[in-house]
Amino acid sequence: MLLSPAGQFLSLEELRSLVRPSDETQRAVRTWLENHGVRSCDRIVTGDFLQCQADARTAERLLPGAQFVRYVNGDRSVIRSSSPYSLDPDVASHIDFVGGLHRFPQTRRSLRRTRRAKEVTAEFHLGVTPSVLRQRYNLSASDIGTHPNNSQACAQFLEQYFHPADLSEFMSIFGRGFEHRWEVDHVIGPQGGGGAGLEASLDVEYIMSTGANISTWVFSNAGRHESQEPFLDWMLLLSNMSSVPWVHTISYGDDEDSLSVAFMQRINVEFMKAAARGLTVLFASGDDGAGCRQVSKDRNVFRPSFPASSPYVTTVGGTSFKNPFQVTHEVTDYISGGGFSNVFAMPDYQVSAVADYLRSPVKMPPESYYNRSGRAYPDVAALSDNYWVVTNRVPVPWVSGTSASTPVFGGILSLINDQRIKRGLSPLGFLNPALYRLRGNGALYDRTDDVTTETPENKDFRHARSSAAEWVTPPSSGEQLVALQVTEGCHISCFDDQVLAQGFCAAPSWDPVTGWGTPNYPELLKSLL
Repeated sequence: MLLSPAGQFLSLEELRSLVRPSDETQRAVRTWLENHGVRSCDRIVTGDFLQCQADARTAERLLPGAQFVRYVNGDRSVIRSSSPYSLDPDVASHIDFVGGLHRFPQTRRSLRRTRRAKEVTAEFHLGVTPSVLRQRYNLSASDIGTHPNNSQACAQFLEQYFHPADLSEFMSIFGRGFEHRWEVDHVIGPQGGGGAGLEASLDVEYIMSTGANISTWVFSNAGRHESQEPFLDWMLLLSNMSSVPWVHTISYGDDEDSLSVAFMQRINVEFMKAAARGLTVLFASGDDGAGCRQVSKDRNVFRPSFPASSPYVTTVGGTSFKNPFQVTHEVTDYISGGGFSNVFAMPDYQVSAVADYLRSPVKMPPESYYNRSGRAYPDVAALSDNYWVVTNRVPVPWVSGTSASTPVFGGILSLINDQRIKRGLSPLGFLNPALYRLRGNGALYDRTDDVTTETPENKDFRHARSSAAEWVTPPSSGEQLVALQVTEGCHISCFDDQVLAQGFCAAPSWDPVTGWGTPNYPELLKSLL
């Protein structure tokens, strides 16, 4: 990570001085473009990325070998090259990659599951709401943001938009018992008309109810038909702004094998730049478990997701309540994405934790299915099953996916930033090195050594240890206190004879399904202060 000598985060101008291309590089690229008649280019503030416009014929001269064709799918079309491109030798050493040539846009859906209403009785909750989350993760009514310099954000892509009226209605129905805001403070980018998107509604409503009363921004990226990847527009927005929110949550991703290595490396540079500025960036781990890809007849491998597999972001997996209608302990949500990157090496900060998991007695898939030396993910988790969302003024139940767990965890980190800023400390920034140093330590629900037995006079007592536990019923003298761990369950993978749809399984401490587990806010706050 890039840091100033004093160990403080960098301003945008300080970052620019470090990553700005050399005069030689700028001159070579400018000459190459101008010689081909390309003069319409936008440069980001840090100077290390260009967006240029050219017609297909000019682009084919600029990139020998490329042949552009218009592809049509329903009422949408994109222009892509059907063949590889090359670069002039005089400029090739100065360019990381050229985007927008080969890959087709992908859509992403939130996974919804239904349960029969007759399973519900009056004493149970009827799905995950802000009050359920605040109870589970030990957030009191006073755990809200108050510092004027604190802020958080989520990003929406692929023609997904939230509606302010949905947010207002959501808060009027579910935002009781804690102070919160009713409106997003800033929308950066286009906010399209038409119906609201379930994904966008989910992200905004839950980052604002968990990170309650904190100034919230929405980065809106329409997913232009000719853009190669929705993340690029969002990255360029961040790199052109001197003042940005401290926490960003993103509920989108792609199969790692569908992207070029050059593109992913370029995106990682942007993540490192964000970390150098003190931003915390969280990505959903995905909703396909370990994933599956056929590499040849009768041979499958797991399929990692990117940016979830990037070493420079914090990735959030998903859990479910053991009893879906009670605030009990959590188990693996079988859709929770996780595994090992096939592109990026395992970063030093997680080597020890992953080695412990690989040595554990938990049942492992055959090694031919995954790269045990790759970046392992997720890093943490939160509930991802059976959420209530208001979209297009209608309360929608049973919405599920790591698209839900990611803004929830992001909101909790925003609350911690609030307390850090009040104490004159810097924001959290890139969280992973600190997270893996904690090794759980009670700050996250994932440890077996929190199990104890007590018989308090007041069965409703709360303290740091017992808040991570539930009373086993029926009560007796010497009731047993059982830790609310996330150490049960496996996620899905390939439907074949070798793994029978089972990918990785949860275990005490870190695992590639739920990471270090789900947040215990009072202890996580204490640890990160």
